[in-house]
Amino acid sequence: MKLLLDTQALLWFLLDDHRLSGKARGKISGADSLIFVSPASLWEIAIKISLGKYELPTPFEAFWDEQFLTNDFVLLPVSVSHAARVVNLPFHHRDPFDRLIIAQSLVEGMPLVSSDISFDRYGVERIW
Repeated sequence: MKLLLDTQALLWFLLDDHRLSGKARGKISGADSLIFVSPASLWEIAIKISLGKYELPTPFEAFWDEQFLTNDFVLLPVSVSHAARVVNLPFHHRDPFDRLIIAQSLVEGMPLVSSDISFDRYGVERIW
């Protein structure tokens, strides 16, 4: 099963945070799951680090190289069709990172792992 992680689910999985639901953790860890990460999540985390709101235990690039390798994550490149889908999204959600992730989920027909119930208004298949 292909799954796209939102930024919060990605971080909570990597940090083994109890706020990640058991269902979400099980799907992410499932042997039949292929886990995709949006560049929007990496960009959002990079901005939070540069603002001093977040830090990683190792340098940014080394951290993500290791996480992608260790967890078999796949980076989902942003395509023109993803950006085009953002153009037509209603403004139920104003966060630009989340809007791109929602668009990627919709275009790819990929369930989105997220605790954010506002995503439901876009018709994504949300797993939590």
